[in-house]
Amino acid sequence: MARAGTIDARRKDTREKIELGGLIVKAGLRYESRALLLGALIDLGQRLKIDEGERIRLAKIGAEAFRHGRE
Repeated sequence: MARAGTIDARRKDTREKIELGGLIVKAGLRYESRALLLGALIDLGQRLKIDEGERIRLAKIGAEAFRHGRE
């Protein structure tokens, strides 16, 4: 039984990673270097900790992109 739980957890983790990769593609960043993407995400994570307004602004942009099926 524990093994089934482990397999389900691995599948969930894999699915989440695929979805997150899809966001990179959806944002038009597929061909950027991994170092640039990681640096941008680290910087964003730091900015979001100190600027709630930026979090709200970016969430609106993302929601709009999902509504319009941006790829």
